[in-house]
Amino acid sequence: MWLLAGAAFLSMSAFHLPFPLIILAAAAFGWIGGMAAPHLFPPVGHGSEAGDAQPSRRAAVPPSWKRTGALCVIGLALWWAPVAVLASWLGSGHVIIGEALFFSKAAMVTFGGAYAVLPYVAQHAVEGGWLTAGEMVDGLALAETTPGPLIMVLQFVGFLGGWNEPGTLPRLAAATLGALVTTWVTFVPCFLWIFLGAPYIDRMQDNRQLSTALFAITAAVVGVILNLALCFGHHVLLPANQPGNWVGAAIAVAAFIAIVRWKWNILTVIVACAGTGLLRMLLPL
Repeated sequence: MWLLAGAAFLSMSAFHLPFPLIILAAAAFGWIGGMAAPHLFPPVGHGSEAGDAQPSRRAAVPPSWKRTGALCVIGLALWWAPVAVLASWLGSGHVIIGEALFFSKAAMVTFGGAYAVLPYVAQHAVEGGWLTAGEMVDGLALAETTPGPLIMVLQFVGFLGGWNEPGTLPRLAAATLGALVTTWVTFVPCFLWIFLGAPYIDRMQDNRQLSTALFAITAAVVGVILNLALCFGHHVLLPANQPGNWVGAAIAVAAFIAIVRWKWNILTVIVACAGTGLLRMLLPL
């Protein structure tokens, strides 16, 4: 698992492979490895202890092809109908349509949460000209201060993408529409997966190959998150065409010690760091 995490880190940081490909490769590794070398993976089961698997509960909603088909039709219609309307109005080349397609793809591979998928989003958004690397860091910092999920930083990316490339629309209208579309295509697929998978969840937890595939994905996500930390750390501490941000480095070290050594609450750390940043702005160092 250490080797798998390291391979995922190098794949993204050194070879710039896309996040979906890394996830698929990790899943294949886990699927095959679970059969070839099962001793390298934890026992299957969702009991109180490893290997203490409990019998599966009967699904409250029994699975059926009729239910699955109806959910797919309804879910895909809700997902793509607004995108089709916007494409017919703005044209398929508009940035808002590009955001809808990209974030739909990102919603399919959000294994490991926001921290895992954000490097993939940042790479695509910055290279596509939707926003700068510095703005992406600002969006991450803004998302960290809110009580909602970190994945909402995607709404910030969608907003700036529409603002910077409005096309024939007014800037604010394009930005607002970009934020709304991004939020829609990010969260609607989640509900589709939940309703589709709910009747099968107990059966899936007892599936050896699926369990080892997910375990391998989890290990790969550790390497991906390390890449995110180094990526954002580079842009914050060593900004382009500027001297090193030594005050930022001191804040980062102090925050790390406060969380790991002194066990400070994360909200306390955020407020303290924000206050330090405000003082630095008022009293340039």
